[in-house]
Amino acid sequence: MFDFGIKDIIDIFLVALILYYIYRLMKESRSLNVFIGIIVFVLVWLFVSQVLEMRLLGAILDKLVSVGVIGIIVLFQEEIRRFLYSLGAHQRFRAFARFFVGSKEKVVDKETIMPIVMACIDLSRGKVGALIVIERGIRLDDIVDTGDVIDARINQRLIENIFFKNSPLHDGAMIIVGKRIRAAGCILPVSHSHDIPKELGLRHRAALGISQDSDSIAIVVSEETGGISVAINGEFQLRLSAEKLENILSKEMNL
Repeated sequence: MFDFGIKDIIDIFLVALILYYIYRLMKESRSLNVFIGIIVFVLVWLFVSQVLEMRLLGAILDKLVSVGVIGIIVLFQEEIRRFLYSLGAHQRFRAFARFFVGSKEKVVDKETIMPIVMACIDLSRGKVGALIVIERGIRLDDIVDTGDVIDARINQRLIENIFFKNSPLHDGAMIIVGKRIRAAGCILPVSHSHDIPKELGLRHRAALGISQDSDSIAIVVSEETGGISVAINGEFQLRLSAEKLENILSKEMNL
């Protein structure tokens, strides 16, 4: 007799939820066709081994599945890392973790935020492109290593000089850690999301990419329009005023 209970409903729901999140990740990384191919292969394997009970073909497919798991981990290591990060970065899981390990309240004063805001406003007026990344919980040492270490106190004039059009460091990203400018001219991962508006350029894609791979705050000043944008947790806030930028930084840097 076929027994179908509440456990089976929960089981089906959890599998469907996992497949949905994997589908979203594959769609964002342009690996959707590979994901569909894997699903088709798994369905064929289950049909052959469980329904038709073909022992020889089923044994061959079993070996392929065993080796394929390792291949999938290697092939989709970036997507797996992003999935695990998004899981750990979820507010409920972070609150659960803080319950056990505790958390220290961080306070960022106006002397840290205002030079960044004022520099972005001046760069915006002159339509000078800029990309500033502010580190939060996840360290960005690997990103810092791609640029030139500065390790200087946050200063409005220094930020503007680094992004001046004739500066050798103006094309890369600036990394801010705590109250200091850690490095400039850094290379960021570029997002391949199809949801980014076409009018946004490479700086915006890089800002979205780092905000997807970490919990950092990425500020972009457009060279074409002078518009100021902020990327946090894989989402953009566009066309920001000085007041709005200050409010965002005050809130997000004190989390």
